Amino acid sequence: MTYSERKPDENQTISDVFILVGFSYLTRLQILLFLVFLITYLVTLVGNLLIILLIKLNPSLHTPMYFFLLNLSFLEICYTTSVVPQLLAHLLVEQKTISIAGCAAQMYVFTILGLTECCLLAAMAYDRYIAICKPLHYRTIMSFRACAQLAAASWTIGILVEVAQTTWIFSLPFCGSNRIHHFFCDIPPVVKMACTDTSKNEIVVLAVSVLFIMSPFLLITLRKAFSTCSSHLMVVTLFYGTALFTYLRPKSISTPESDQMISLMYTVVTPMLNPIIYTLRNKESVRKENSFPLLTWGNQCIFP
Repeated sequence: MTYSERKPDENQTISDVFILVGFSYLTRLQILLFLVFLITYLVTLVGNLLIILLIKLNPSLHTPMYFFLLNLSFLEICYTTSVVPQLLAHLLVEQKTISIAGCAAQMYVFTILGLTECCLLAAMAYDRYIAICKPLHYRTIMSFRACAQLAAASWTIGILVEVAQTTWIFSLPFCGSNRIHHFFCDIPPVVKMACTDTSKNEIVVLAVSVLFIMSPFLLITLRKAFSTCSSHLMVVTLFYGTALFTYLRPKSISTPESDQMISLMYTVVTPMLNPIIYTLRNKESVRKENSFPLLTWGNQCIFP
């Protein structure tokens, strides 16, 4: 498959569109990939929507754990929707273009939701830690107000950090070839398009990754709560692990093909697996309910 593209002239500024090369090298598999990603996307939507509906309609699930799970499911729906529909469309057309404004919008949405999810998973870990380690104080510590504040803080951090970072990235001049060797506008491939020194941007990406991805991941894996919740640890490992590998690995071992395979894990696979994994986790929690003292959250009964 070929594209009508600019010659890679370092002095030629890109001012209109990018070409998302994506999986163009798998010419004969475009329809198969479309069907696989479509089914995965539909399973993701249905699974997460069912979780949201069940929690909203069942008063017995109006507890801190399910409050965070509802927020996570909403995030997963928005997160995967910011990437997959465009990927599906590009698998069916020859000209896989995206305007620079559209690319920026996608990066704003994707990065905000991604960082918010990182923070929310850390909040969920804190909730389980309190439930397991301080059950007698759980009602006091994890009040509705505290849960709302943790969720709001996750969104605030995601918005403030990623709006600043994405705005800075798209203030850079882009020149040369307009081909992005990826299936969506992620940070590393877009930064590579800049025809100026990007060392400061790369340092910021590194700092954000260490502060908001690696640090929560390390804290979560050390929490007693997660040593007793293997399914939750699986979610954290899949999401944080692939994200860390994407943003922290050396350029010397990075290839466009491997970058895309890794990105599929946290943009397509993880959002689909989360409803399944958390359903299994909550079944485990139900089996343990009789061993915990009964508490209340608002007007609802909960088992920490």
